[in-house]
Amino acid sequence: MPGRDLVKIEGLVEFRRSLRALGKDGPKALRVALNAGAELVLGRARPKVPSVTGKARASMKTRSSQTAVRVAVGGKRAPYYPWLDFGGAVGRGDATKRRFYADGRYLYPTLSESRGDVEDLLADQLAAVARQSGLDVG
Repeated sequence: MPGRDLVKIEGLVEFRRSLRALGKDGPKALRVALNAGAELVLGRARPKVPSVTGKARASMKTRSSQTAVRVAVGGKRAPYYPWLDFGGAVGRGDATKRRFYADGRYLYPTLSESRGDVEDLLADQLAAVARQSGLDVG
């Protein structure tokens, strides 16, 4: 199941509130820091996605708020991306088949492989945001 690979940060909401109390730039820096983790995964997953026109690779983007980061894929420009990653049957009468992988081929396996690197990067990024906001990081 793909959802099991999510990276959760305990105390992130409270950390954001503390940053907001210290100044208006802290929460914005927090969003940028969280994006760094998602971009690390995307940077490693993009080359694995097959490319004819490059639209499937280009559709891989981060979507973030100050408390969550998501990766968006596919969309109007590459509606076939889920089929590329997970497989299944498409087309008239399900004529085009691709072996189904519940965990996908590209994005979720890359997240699993990169989990340690993502956690280390996020720890460094969050510590840098705290230092920028004037907090003592130990």
